Amino acid sequence: MAEMEVGALMVLKQGKPIAPISECDYARKVILSGRSSKETRVKEIMNRRVVCVGPNRTIEECMALITEKRVRHLPVIEHKELIGIISIGELVKGIISEQKFMIEQLEHYISN
Repeated sequence: MAEMEVGALMVLKQGKPIAPISECDYARKVILSGRSSKETRVKEIMNRRVVCVGPNRTIEECMALITEKRVRHLPVIEHKELIGIISIGELVKGIISEQKFMIEQLEHYISN
């Protein structure tokens, strides 16, 4: 994860997503527990609760789901295939971008 600069990975079984594993899972369940990375299997620390979305969900729907389910990453599934993972950080950036655009449009409307 550090090498690729990502905060989470999706664990796949026969090409199908079964569980996410995040830096937080690793930190809490390996490092803080005094376990060894070399001796700990991914299946021992992965989050077995998978919350997924389809690619047509809106930013607001994804943010509501992340908030409700208390997760930081959402796998994006299309036709039973993993096509990506969206993070809470990406969602926040999207919301800020939308708000900035709306403010610019309103300022332009007011000044004309």
